[in-house]
Amino acid sequence: MTRVLMLLAASAAIATSAAAAEAPDLSPDLKINQIQVLGTHNSYHAAVDPHILTMMDGKLPSMGKIVASLPEAARRQFLIDHPNDVTFSQALDYVHPTLTEQLDLGVRGLEIDVNPDPLGGAYGDPAAYRILRAQGVTDLLPFDPATVAAPGLKVLHMPDVDFRSTCPTFKRCLAEIRTWSDRHPGHVPIFVMIEAKVKSFPILPGSKPAPPFTPETYDEIDRTILEGFPRDRIITPDDVRGDHPTLESAVLAGGWPTLGTSRGKVMFLLMTATGHDGAAAYLIGHPGLKGRVAFMDSQPGQAHAAFILDDNAVARGDEVRDEVRRGYLVRTRSDIETYEARINDLSRARTTFANGGQIVSTDYETPGLAPGATYVVRLPGGLVARCNPVSAPDCGK
Repeated sequence: MTRVLMLLAASAAIATSAAAAEAPDLSPDLKINQIQVLGTHNSYHAAVDPHILTMMDGKLPSMGKIVASLPEAARRQFLIDHPNDVTFSQALDYVHPTLTEQLDLGVRGLEIDVNPDPLGGAYGDPAAYRILRAQGVTDLLPFDPATVAAPGLKVLHMPDVDFRSTCPTFKRCLAEIRTWSDRHPGHVPIFVMIEAKVKSFPILPGSKPAPPFTPETYDEIDRTILEGFPRDRIITPDDVRGDHPTLESAVLAGGWPTLGTSRGKVMFLLMTATGHDGAAAYLIGHPGLKGRVAFMDSQPGQAHAAFILDDNAVARGDEVRDEVRRGYLVRTRSDIETYEARINDLSRARTTFANGGQIVSTDYETPGLAPGATYVVRLPGGLVARCNPVSAPDCGK
């Protein structure tokens, strides 16, 4: 019995030490919306084959040419989402290491794109590779159709064009995160953003429409998460709502859990590229996100409002600061479509961190683009997490 008690004490000491080793200066009483972490954009993204990039540049206009063709209202919105004139190949010219390596670097926000595949095999024969092979190209980057053959949610950016992933299935991505989390008890909570690919755009000859996103697909997302993580390791909307009438009322009343009670846990944030209400079907049968696993991209005033996707914290700095001050959790980006890395300019990153988005995502947690490249984004001070400069400006004083 004495030996058992000694082992238990040793295990508790190890867990306590691990918790203290990561962001030890942050008070356990801080709420999780009062910290700021570094995230990555399309965290699974492997290199797109250069032959595809060249082919697509010949088919698609640059961002500047697209915006010039739009009516004024659409142009203004487009420039918020795509503020720089880059080509298709430039926008996709980024590569991430594995999720494990990113977490080891201190990344605590990951983004995973999920694509429906209820029958299996929907993404195993990319049109771009078929076209290039027919042209005699033989030195294509590796892609194994067997990794996406079984039914289940697949992780890729664009079917037929940008389909290479370091974890090609949602289950594999979650398993990798879970393994890392198990090995690092007491870590700062990991924010996992899930982009539901609700629309596909077949742009190549021979492209097939992707399977549709349905209410059943959203149920599959929740089911897959709960198969990968114990419920008590997940921060859910129900946890935050508590006894409040709506999730938003809980958020505005400061109902987020503390950092101390959130260490070692994960939190899932659902979004789309089609606007704040793009994943509205996730609410079917779950008003206000009751019973759901993930929070959902929202707007202030909605019953389920808690998480807001607001990627451009330069153009929308006032809005981002206001959202953070009021208690919402905001994801924003320190660089957009590789432009800042190309000119080696960290000014967007500095402004974005200062404007307080709790999750600031980058494509460059490691230096990228070219040999000798120096553009890399880190949380100020090189920390894993810091006091949020807007929602907790005095916590470090």
